[in-house]
Amino acid sequence: MGFLLQERSWLRVIEELQITTSLAIRIQGAERVAAWSSTLSKPATIKATSAAEFVPPRHELAILGKAVQDCRGCELYRGATQAVFGERLGDGKGSSRAAIMMIGEQPGDKEDLAGHPFVGPAGKLLAQCLSEAEIDPKQVYITNAVKHFKWEPRGKIRLHKKPSVTEMRACKPWLEAEMDAVKPKLIVCLGATAAQSLLGAQFRVSQSRGKLQQFGDLPPVIATVHPASILRARTEDDRHKQTADFIADLRYSKEFLRTI
Repeated sequence: MGFLLQERSWLRVIEELQITTSLAIRIQGAERVAAWSSTLSKPATIKATSAAEFVPPRHELAILGKAVQDCRGCELYRGATQAVFGERLGDGKGSSRAAIMMIGEQPGDKEDLAGHPFVGPAGKLLAQCLSEAEIDPKQVYITNAVKHFKWEPRGKIRLHKKPSVTEMRACKPWLEAEMDAVKPKLIVCLGATAAQSLLGAQFRVSQSRGKLQQFGDLPPVIATVHPASILRARTEDDRHKQTADFIADLRYSKEFLRTI
C-alpha cells in the first residue's frame, strides 16, 4: 500500500514537471514571436551609400574616368559590365572644359558594353538634333547622373530600370567632380532623372521644360526631355513634333550661351 502511494506521488511529480515544462516552452515561444513581430513593425534601417570615398581628390577627367571603375558606392556595379564615365563629343581632344554639359539618366545596354555614353539609338538621335540646332559637338561634354547600368532581365534582354533616389544620391559625387573638371557655362539636363538629381525631387520637366534655372552654386541649368523618350513616341507624327521641340530647346541653349 505504501509502495502504491509512493508511486502515485512520483507520478504526480512527473505530471507537474511536464505541465511546468510545457508552459515554459509556450511562454518562451510566445516571447520569441512577440520579439520577431516587433522587429517587423519597426521601419527598416537603410544604410546610407555614397561614392564620395572613391572619388579622387584631383578632379581631372582622365583620373576620374579610371577611378570610377573601382567605385562601390552603391550596389549597381554588381550587375553592370563596367562604369561608363562622361566624354567630350567630337574628337574629344584638347581642353577638358566644355561650354555645355549634357546630363542623361544612366548608361543603357549598348553603353554598358561599349564603355562610352550615348552610343545607342538615343545617342544617334541626340547627335542629329545637335547638328540641326547647329551646336558644335566639340562644345559638348556628355555624361549621366548614374554611372552604372541598372537593368532587369526580360528573357534574353536586359531591360532598363530607373535608378532609385538612393542610387542617384550615391553617384552624385562623381557628377560633382565632373562639373568641377569641365567647368561648363551651361548644363542641359536630359530627362527627369538628370534634372531631379541636380534640382531636387520636386522638379518637373513637364512644368519647367526649356526654362532657365538658377540653383545654388550650379551654372545655369536648362531641362528638357531625354532623346530616348522621343524614340518611344506612339506615332510618326508625335515623333516628328517631339523632335522639333527638342531641337528648339537645344537652339535656345545655344542662344543663351551667346549672352554669357
